[in-house]
Amino acid sequence: MDAKQVNFLAFIWIVSKITIQLTSYICQKVSMKVLMVCLGNICRSPLAEGILLDKCKKLGLQWQVESAGTNGYHNGEPPYYLSQRVAKLNGIDISAQRSRPFHSSDYDQFDLIIPMANDVYRDIKYLSGKKFDAKKTVLMLEYLFPGIDMDVPDPWSKSEAAFHEVFDLIAQACDKLIEKHTSAKQP
Repeated sequence: MDAKQVNFLAFIWIVSKITIQLTSYICQKVSMKVLMVCLGNICRSPLAEGILLDKCKKLGLQWQVESAGTNGYHNGEPPYYLSQRVAKLNGIDISAQRSRPFHSSDYDQFDLIIPMANDVYRDIKYLSGKKFDAKKTVLMLEYLFPGIDMDVPDPWSKSEAAFHEVFDLIAQACDKLIEKHTSAKQP
């Protein structure tokens, strides 16, 4: 084998290594499926869905993000008007979302199930039965305040200011969620 052939083979080997790393990185960017869950799926979880989708879009992450509720009282309804208003004021349109119930089969479809509060966590555990997976179930504010078991406050029947506070908490937690689930996957 002459020097040109050796150089050519070395070049091919390097290109293949780069291609494998790039492919691995791209596949990891699109692999996350997240379900945000609150009680009625009209206040907190629609905001969380909209916020996380917006952040992923801006970062070029092609994550699948949805939301659901554990109580089923609002199935098929759009997000509460104050959730929509606060999201819109922050450049996010959640008006096309519709409430849907949480199902135990969601554990088969999603990598992460993120309850907004401890009561929702307990509801998910009860509704899921044997399908419940504690490793996939992480409280939203666990990303922002690890080990504290804090709830995202339920803004239902409160002022618009409460919805702004909830928006800000969820936005900060989503930043940490993205950081945790992308930094470990970088090549």
